[in-house]
Amino acid sequence: MSNRAFYSAPLEQFLVTNALSISGEISAAHTQQLQHQQSRAWGAEIDILKRELKLCSADNTHIFFEFMIPRMGRRADVVLVVKGVIFVIEFKVGAQQINHADLRQAHGYALDLKNFHSGSHDKFIVPILIATNLAKPTPQQALFKLDFAFDNVASPIAIHSGQILNVINQITTSLKQVEFGANQWAASGYLPTPTIIEAAQALYAQHNVEDIAKSEADTQNIGQTSQQLLQLIHDARERKRKVICFVTGVPGAGKTLVGLNIASTHSNPKEKEYSVFLSGNGSLVSVLQEALARDRKVRTADTMASCRRQTEQFIQNIHKFRDDSLSGAVPPEQVAIFDEAQRAWNKEQTSKFMQTKRNQIGFNKSEPEYLIEVMDRHEDWAVIIALIGGGQEINTGEVGLLGWLNALDEKFSHWDAYYSADLLNEEYIASNLTASHLSKGTVLPCLHLATSMRSFRAEKLSSFIHYLIDGDSVLAWKLFTTFSHLYPIKVTRDLDTAKKWIKSQSRATESIGMLASSNAIRLKAEGIFVKNKIEPKDWFLGPPEDIRSSHFLEDIATEFDVQGLELDWCLVAWDGDFRFKPTGKEHWRFRGNKWEKRQQEQTQIYLENAYRVLLTRARQGMVIFVPSGDDSDKTRLPEFYDDTFDFLQRCGITVV
Repeated sequence: MSNRAFYSAPLEQFLVTNALSISGEISAAHTQQLQHQQSRAWGAEIDILKRELKLCSADNTHIFFEFMIPRMGRRADVVLVVKGVIFVIEFKVGAQQINHADLRQAHGYALDLKNFHSGSHDKFIVPILIATNLAKPTPQQALFKLDFAFDNVASPIAIHSGQILNVINQITTSLKQVEFGANQWAASGYLPTPTIIEAAQALYAQHNVEDIAKSEADTQNIGQTSQQLLQLIHDARERKRKVICFVTGVPGAGKTLVGLNIASTHSNPKEKEYSVFLSGNGSLVSVLQEALARDRKVRTADTMASCRRQTEQFIQNIHKFRDDSLSGAVPPEQVAIFDEAQRAWNKEQTSKFMQTKRNQIGFNKSEPEYLIEVMDRHEDWAVIIALIGGGQEINTGEVGLLGWLNALDEKFSHWDAYYSADLLNEEYIASNLTASHLSKGTVLPCLHLATSMRSFRAEKLSSFIHYLIDGDSVLAWKLFTTFSHLYPIKVTRDLDTAKKWIKSQSRATESIGMLASSNAIRLKAEGIFVKNKIEPKDWFLGPPEDIRSSHFLEDIATEFDVQGLELDWCLVAWDGDFRFKPTGKEHWRFRGNKWEKRQQEQTQIYLENAYRVLLTRARQGMVIFVPSGDDSDKTRLPEFYDDTFDFLQRCGITVV
């Protein structure tokens, strides 16, 4: 496990250690190119704290510089542990005034420690912003009010550097907390994982995957799975073998994170085990590429164009990889990681596309067969890692797991196959798939990720949504009562009320956004346009003041935009395409100017899975907006919505 901080010491040791020695230790731990400005900032912070804390009680007081914040892939300037209270201090050296974005940053650090660092779950945390050139306050201005939220994280306070000791003494005296060991606290695991965007940023900045995604409840965790796959890759190269590995996991367990970890570990094209992460999810690829490029730009002196070229090397759209291979060339990557591999196209869909859109006359292969064939062009060795999810098919022509196994059996029997022990569970299997399909391979238990880490306030959220989608309000209600106090879900008939509620829940850097089904056409009357395409990287990565961002609650994202991605708080708008009636569920599609019933079972499954995706994107809570309808509009009659609203309440969801 990597060091939590670049410098860590009891306060009494910090006070007597030479400032240059401390600065040198921090600099030595810093892996990126250092600028003179950064070194000067550390020197200023050290001098200020030495001066201001010399009269602080040194008993069981500990100081950390550059403490790793799990979700952001960043490091807080200073963390102080004093008398059982955690102070997260963000310095703005040379600043003469308070910036709201800096306050949000300090607050975000504190919230992420509370939510994702297991040792901080039950602690009081105080975020402090220090602008070093702020005018010295008058005695009246020096008084401050500290507001703690329900989770014991204080609202951020901005102070002059000369107020540090006074603030610490006031807070520790009023809270009277039980003291704890700072080193043991710091070493506790990050539980659970951050969002896939933030986890990818942390991995790209060379943080350890075990630090990012430790799951103490899951003996086969992400770290173990990653190490097993890295070993299999190395063995394949050493033994000159071709290997395919199937990795399964419950929704939100971190399959994508495993793939990104492998790709980032071997992201240099000059490496012998050079790897690429491939996904057909265009939104996921676009957002990850841009997020990593922006992160690299902050950490290096590289241009944005150079940063984008770097990130686009190891995260690619699978369709680009597929099309680039039509020439028959050997791909530069020896290891290909296919995310959501069960969603690859079947023979009919692939052949039709390749013949009509890519002018490949006579093409007659499924996507899995073609992709294995491409990697099989390597003469000596190659590895495919297929990440397999369940219950997420939302489009036509998806072949499922059977397409991969049939290709191996019929054309590529010389490949060594390694399977997850859970591959035959009903969540992953396709029709006609039996144990005989796996008889030629090797089963490895650690290729399954069993613990969801997406909804950190409600591990049972996915099961609750399963019962809700299934129309079982009794079981949904029973399950919801076990976590509703930790993970709020509300319902309303008023869109403005929904927006106000979700805005009131979000703190600091927490993300919010509005979602709806891609066929929720009649939400247009409510001002929600699902046919207005968003730019995913602007929607997910834009700051709160950007009108294109999710925070603005104007542009809507559908299941196709958000699959594989997450927000902290979601507003889910529910149209008449999926209805709950006293007689059971009803599946509808809006065509032209009217609703039509979905008769085919497969299209009904696609619709249910669309709502399953939408209802499992929020990590901290959500509000559901169900329109009231309009008697004068035959496409929005109240009867299309009223029973659904009543059903959601029977599931335990309360009206806001």
